[in-house]
Amino acid sequence: MLRSLLQVTAAVGALALVPVASGAMAGVDTNSYRELDTFMEVYNQVKANYVDKVDDQTLVKGAIEGMLAALDPHSSYADGLDFDNLKIQTDGNYGGLGLTVTQEDGAVKVIAPTEDTPAARAGIKSGDFITHIDGKFIVGGSLDEAIEQMRGQPGTKINLTIVRPGADKPLQLSLVREIIVQKPVKWEVKNGVGYININTFTAQTGADTIKAIQGIDKQLGHKPLGYVVDLRENGGGLLSEAIAVSDVFLSHGEIVSQRGREKGDIERYYAESMVPGDLARGLPVIVLVDSGTASASEIVAGAIQDHHRGLVMGVRSFGKGSVQTILPMGQRAALRLTTARYFTPSGHSVQEGGIKPDLLVPQISDPDYKDRTVIREADLRRHLINAEKVDDATLEDDARSDPRFAQTAEQLKKQGIEDFQLHYALQTIARSGGKPQVATKGR
Repeated sequence: MLRSLLQVTAAVGALALVPVASGAMAGVDTNSYRELDTFMEVYNQVKANYVDKVDDQTLVKGAIEGMLAALDPHSSYADGLDFDNLKIQTDGNYGGLGLTVTQEDGAVKVIAPTEDTPAARAGIKSGDFITHIDGKFIVGGSLDEAIEQMRGQPGTKINLTIVRPGADKPLQLSLVREIIVQKPVKWEVKNGVGYININTFTAQTGADTIKAIQGIDKQLGHKPLGYVVDLRENGGGLLSEAIAVSDVFLSHGEIVSQRGREKGDIERYYAESMVPGDLARGLPVIVLVDSGTASASEIVAGAIQDHHRGLVMGVRSFGKGSVQTILPMGQRAALRLTTARYFTPSGHSVQEGGIKPDLLVPQISDPDYKDRTVIREADLRRHLINAEKVDDATLEDDARSDPRFAQTAEQLKKQGIEDFQLHYALQTIARSGGKPQVATKGR
């Protein structure tokens, strides 16, 4: 049961922060209200006869969650801590200590402190156990309750008791909460190539991608040979930021379209809406994807692929082609509702099938990559069906072997290669000699 104080790392999708007018109620057939008679009958029977007394809030929340679960895997109701986590996904920051924690045998265990946060500066380490918060014993309590207590208003103090395996006695630490800023984009220069790792799409991702390109240029003193944009294990985030990142690498053309319930309900998004021109100046771009690359990440990969702006490399992506709109439902609650499907510039829906890489490169540096269980959108219960009727062969083609990828993880390790997909991408750009590519219109 891993919970993060920094982010939620599941496939969060393409989120649209758009309020829906109350006029949406007009779409409800008045005859539907007759069906509520059955619901109220069940509700009253449970209230009157269930073995334990149950409160209205529990029943209503359960009914809401059951209703949304009957729709698709990505529509949900968030309140309390779940609402806070949803805000972290979109805002990219929160007030707290900078810890990722889990629960082990009833105790709160530290997975890792985030660099340059109160927790890291206080010396909290991976493997530590938090036993008391402000003097209150928390072992055996709820992990969510512990997380809520550690988060809070920046500038406020909190006292933690830490039990460290091997230490003679518990550590007593006093910390001050700060605004913990999620870093959605990290960059570095590898062998003359600009490496940009985008791990989520929060409100800062587009701007941080621009800063990454500027930082790479400044460090080198000139343009790099090309760019590797790493979207592996990126579960998505804000639709607007997926558009912004795509805009960084495209000079013109459609990036994505979203289509609602009605045939005429289509909205299209284009390049140059936020960034003028291609900031990468036509240099080679490789986008790394895997089975954890979902939704907003697939929008970026699909746009670059359809415009022939770069190569998509890795294995087939997750296949989540739907957009969720966040609707406020009170002070600390929100409805996350699937309101549209999105399509790449060529009119392709990634729902179920995902983005198929231009160059299939398995992660052979992972010794278990052939046997590891992979879950994609098509495996989820009640997932939306792709109207294009994706061929089963497309969903199962990852198993094909290639003699170029016959080395074992042990052999690669002896060569100092720990991430084969990244290694292969860097080599591919090096072989291109950094020759600019001509951006063409999407197919």
